[in-house]
Amino acid sequence: MTKDLEQLIERSRGIEMTPDQLREQRRSFAYGNTHIENDRITREMIAAVDAKVEAERR
Repeated sequence: MTKDLEQLIERSRGIEMTPDQLREQRRSFAYGNTHIENDRITREMIAAVDAKVEAERR
C-alpha cells in the first residue's frame, strides 16, 4: 500500500456521516448493484423502496 493511500484511509476513519449521507450512500450502493443485473432499475425505484423500508422501521 502506498503512503498516500495509507494517509487517506487513516483520515477517513475519523469521518462520521450524517443520516442523510448514509441514506444516499445506501441508495447509491443498492442502485449500482441492482442496475448491473437489471438495467430497468432506476434511482427513483431504489429511493421509493428505501423510503418504504425506512417508514416500516419506525
